[in-house]
Amino acid sequence: MQLGINLLCLSGFIEAEHIDHLHRLKDLGYDGVEVPVLRGAPAHYEWLGRELDRIGLRRTSTSVIPSALANPVSADPAERLAGRQHLDWAIDCAIALGSESLGGPVHAPIGHFTGQGATEDELNHGAEAHHALAERAQANGMIISLEPLNRFETYFLNTTEQAVAYAERVDHPAFRIMYDTFHAHIEEQSQPRAIARLGRHLGVLHVSENDRGIPGRGQIDFAAVFAAIRANGHDGWVTLEAFGAGLPELAAATRVWRPLFPDFETLFAESILFLRQQWADAAP
Repeated sequence: MQLGINLLCLSGFIEAEHIDHLHRLKDLGYDGVEVPVLRGAPAHYEWLGRELDRIGLRRTSTSVIPSALANPVSADPAERLAGRQHLDWAIDCAIALGSESLGGPVHAPIGHFTGQGATEDELNHGAEAHHALAERAQANGMIISLEPLNRFETYFLNTTEQAVAYAERVDHPAFRIMYDTFHAHIEEQSQPRAIARLGRHLGVLHVSENDRGIPGRGQIDFAAVFAAIRANGHDGWVTLEAFGAGLPELAAATRVWRPLFPDFETLFAESILFLRQQWADAAP
């Protein structure tokens, strides 16, 4: 297992002012960080990659589809083209960063709905875009880890069953699925059964409590989740995702209107102890 933490808890754009936090994460024993790729140019992420190398942290990355006007699954050819161009920008930044995975909901804009589930045309448009993205990822030693979201954030992919069918539609060895325990807590009847169904398609595990706060303080049965993950054979990235109210655009998108952890030190230190213990306790 490689244990990481999504840096959206700090900011949507990681800069020099955040470097002290990165050193603290290394000191606590995190193997790497998950860097949000939401804005900026590849040159910035190349700089950040050098800083992470100096600290000794590996990295993955996440991005989103920013707008319905740049949507790779749109029926409109111009919007699809803009969406493909956005995906190319995101992977350019991830390559510059030295990322091992580009993940997140890089399928449809968060909060954008059509009044129905994904159509065959939308699924085919997405699969074409993600196959091309996976080709670029594989050529650069990366994987794509696409994240289904709950039904209140997207209509495109919500369940593990849908995600597996979509992965088979994309049909590329570098295309995987990011499994998020928060979204699955809403959508799945059984998280262990969903993880078993995901099987070889699992790319990155997002550990996120039901309130998006510190794992272990809420309702999710992480003992069952980690037992299923270890039975699955996953030995890759296990990444903490906790959100705060300090990033206005993220708070608005995820409906976070209150502090979900008391401070960064508590989040960082308590979470790594909990996750390491859960992994150890779930050993076969």
